[in-house]
Amino acid sequence: MNRTAVIAAKRAHGWIVGARRPAAPTVRLLCLPHAGGGSSAYASWAAALDDTIEVCPVELPGRQSRWRDQAFAHSEPLVDGLASAITDELDVPYALFGHSMGSLLAYELARTLRRRGLPEPRALFVSGGPAPQLPREQPGVHDRSDDVVVEKLRMLGGLPEEVYAEPELLEVLLPAIRADFSVCETYRHRPEPPLGCPVVAFAGAEDAEVPPARMEPWREQTTAGFEMHVLPGDHFFVRSSQAAVLETVQATLAAVSGGDRA
Repeated sequence: MNRTAVIAAKRAHGWIVGARRPAAPTVRLLCLPHAGGGSSAYASWAAALDDTIEVCPVELPGRQSRWRDQAFAHSEPLVDGLASAITDELDVPYALFGHSMGSLLAYELARTLRRRGLPEPRALFVSGGPAPQLPREQPGVHDRSDDVVVEKLRMLGGLPEEVYAEPELLEVLLPAIRADFSVCETYRHRPEPPLGCPVVAFAGAEDAEVPPARMEPWREQTTAGFEMHVLPGDHFFVRSSQAAVLETVQATLAAVSGGDRA
């Protein structure tokens, strides 16, 4: 591993993958993954967005570059650890993007940082994750057999199909996958004042797990404007409709940070 890779791996104590840019960006976009996912879900985003936006894929413990670390099974300690790790990254304006489980983590991260007296994000992008105040509709699987956990993930489309043909690889991944499902299924929403940043929601028109109707109530979590975009695709429309998602992200960040740089 070369020196640049070592620096990248240690950024924000390993929570962010990728080195800082030499010049400060207009905005840092912290991207949180879906259950069972890692930072590679956002590997192509930097090349697709304007170079004033620094894409910062978040690596959660228990996967990819942090596979040796213990995965968190509950949202509160996970978000607390992430909030502490990224404090030094908030020297420029930032925004948050999360898909599925990542949308819940992004929302709670914004609220945790606010409680600590730190700035709110310029925008919160939530994708394929139900509004946090809604009751769960689906039965939990985190405490069920491995077969049930794997079948749930397979139904969602969370991993490449070839992974399921590799039992040894799947065995390595299962603890983090199970922990992620636990994060979502044990979450309990605690009411607080709405965020003061705009919330932009993305939903898949064919998403049976989180239909658009369960994304619409995100509007209650902001006083600064809400948009919802329904795009073609199932629960992982964020892949199949990536160009449309990034076009909206680009336009939103330009609008909320246009005056920050001369």
